Formats: sequence, C-alpha cells, structure tokens
Amino acid sequence: MERLGAILDRQPRGTLQMRDELAGWLEGMQRYSGGGSDRPFWLEAFGGRGFTVERMGRESLTIDRLTLGVMGGIQPDRLKSLLFKSDDDGLLARFLPIWPNPAPLRRPQAWADETLMERALTRLLALDMVTGEDGETRPWFIPFAEDARGLMDEFRQTVRQWEADADGLLLSFIGKLPGLAARLSLVLGCLAHAAEDAGEPQAITASEFGRAAHLVEAYLLPMARRAYADAATPKADRAARRLVGIIRVQGWRSFTSRQVQRLDRPGLGNKAELDPALAALEDRDCIRPVEAPPNPQGGRPQRLYAVNPVLHGGRA
Repeated sequence: MERLGAILDRQPRGTLQMRDELAGWLEGMQRYSGGGSDRPFWLEAFGGRGFTVERMGRESLTIDRLTLGVMGGIQPDRLKSLLFKSDDDGLLARFLPIWPNPAPLRRPQAWADETLMERALTRLLALDMVTGEDGETRPWFIPFAEDARGLMDEFRQTVRQWEADADGLLLSFIGKLPGLAARLSLVLGCLAHAAEDAGEPQAITASEFGRAAHLVEAYLLPMARRAYADAATPKADRAARRLVGIIRVQGWRSFTSRQVQRLDRPGLGNKAELDPALAALEDRDCIRPVEAPPNPQGGRPQRLYAVNPVLHGGRA
C-alpha cells in the first residue's frame, strides 16, 4: 500500500493494477502489519476521493484522488473462500464479475487493429486536466444533460425494484449500480472521442447514459447473479450442474463415467471431481446406475448410468 501510494502521488490520472490471479492479492489484504490492514485503502480507491497513506518511519502521504482500478482472474472456489466468507464491507460489490460460458476452441481469424488502439490511447491521454489558480491540477467535471438526468431518475427506480428482490451480497452489488452506470456513461463518452467519432465530452448525453444502463441491465447484472449464485453453491452441486449440461448437449440416454472423463471438462476431469457430481444426480433421481455389459478385454467393468428422460424434456 505504501508503494502504491507513492506511485499514485505522481500519477494524478490514477493507475491500473493487473493481477493474473486475484487470490494472492486478496489474501495479502487480510494480513496485518504495523500500519494495519490494507482493506480500507482499497475500499476508498473505488470512490476516487482523497486518502492519507500512513508510512512507517516517514511522513504520511496525502493523495488528492485515490484513483486505482483492479482487474484480474480468480477461480470460483477461491472467490467463495476469500470473499463470500468475509464481512460484507462492500469490497465485493465494487467488482464487476464477468463469468461467460466457455468459448469454442478455434484459431483466431482476425487480429487487433494496433494502429487504431494506439490512436485511441493517444487521444485519451491528450485530454487535459484543469489547472487551478494554485497550480494544482484536477480532472474535468462532466455534468449530466437534462434528458440524461431524467433517464438516471428512471434507472434508480428500476434499481430500487431489483433491490426488493435481492438480499445479502447481491443486494450490496445492486445498490452500487446507479453510480456504476454513471461511470460507464462517461467511459462511453470518452471512447466515442477516442474513436474520433465525437469531440471531447462536455456532458453526459441521454444516448450515452441509455447505453450504459442497458449494458448494466442486459449484461453486468446477469453476470453478477450468475457469479454470486454459483460461487455460493457447494462444489459438488456446481459439478452436478455441469454434468447435467453435458448430458443434454451430448444427448446421452445412458453414459459411462469414462465418457465424461474423456471430455476433460473443468471440475469433472478425474474420479475425485466426478464422483460427488454423480452422487448428487443419483440422489435427485436424475440418473441411476445400471449393470454394464462385461468388458470383452477383461478388467474392471465400466460404471454405466441411465439418464432420467426428464433431463431431456421427456417424462420420467
């Protein structure tokens, strides 16, 4: 935290921390040192407000705008153990979980337009900060246009309805969606400028806020519902869900455990992972073990299961 404070003191635009694996970062946050926990530092980083970093043996450092983004990946089980078992202090609600379906394996057919990316970044970095009479710099304040304010009022009413149907950690996440939509609308305005489709953003328009609100409702909120529910579900139940999905996709009326393992799917690739999923589906009468025909080559007989037709939309 002290090192980041020194970096941010020289970076008035803020900075981005990229972590391949967020688990180590989160675990380090729980450790206490002479200066206390780092958790309040990261909670404040979401708002971009002023923050004072206390440094061991040196003068404290005051950051006018603690502006720091964090991006990285984490395994579902680690998410559950590190965040869902901790106090709901709002840290989890500050993240946007992205949990898409597995993409098919295929060779890329197109490459990024690096020239466009470089030009866009150059235009974004060229956005000047305001220099006050005291010589200090600060960001521009971008107001909402009147019609965008009306859309924000409508969006807040919609969020209030979502809150009525939520609880726990998901409720905390939903409560931050109006502010998230406001941030995203500014990002969209800056991206339009970066793509040379518009001048420097002077106000948040209804079009920009409408697109941001749509992104929140149609993509980010469903992703959060999926991530929160899945990470809170026991590991065996998650594996059983994956197995049901495989059975439906493969159209299996019966299958062997070896067939599942040959697919080498995450969470079902070995006996230790597959057995709890099979047991869970047996308990729910989704599958039942049946006697497998003898193996002509000898050896241990395969474990064969019959599938309840209900899984394929039929009658049991």
